[in-house]
Amino acid sequence: MTEIDGINSHILRELSRDGRISNLELAERVGLSPSACLRRVQELERSGIIKGYRAVLDRSLLGRGFTVLMAVSLSEHTKDQQRAFERAVQGAPEVLECHNVTGAVEYFLRVEVADLAAFKRFHTDVLGTLPQVTSITSYVVMDSPKDDRG
Repeated sequence: MTEIDGINSHILRELSRDGRISNLELAERVGLSPSACLRRVQELERSGIIKGYRAVLDRSLLGRGFTVLMAVSLSEHTKDQQRAFERAVQGAPEVLECHNVTGAVEYFLRVEVADLAAFKRFHTDVLGTLPQVTSITSYVVMDSPKDDRG
């Protein structure tokens, strides 16, 4: 297992902020030679700590600026019901995140659509048709003053 020492932590912070940073710039920021820095990054990738790189998109410019967090309860707490629900949300492009959680509900979803009308269609025509869903509570995101998702 790869050790997460101070230098590796620093590398991970820098890459989380800017996954397109050059190895030369990254090495300078973390205080390593370029070759030592590259070896560490490659080991972090090989060990699975770094799972990939992605672009951070402005969803509003893509027509998906209406974000809703949803709490979903299922009628039965069986593996089959969970699998059926998870398959359904896998096929829903509006759902960008699905988290199975403990507590009063089984799932939290992050849904992104164009506007309230599109959200209503998703709520009614997608989630509303799933037989295993018993309750849905929706929270419209008004602002995200901190969002460190990579």
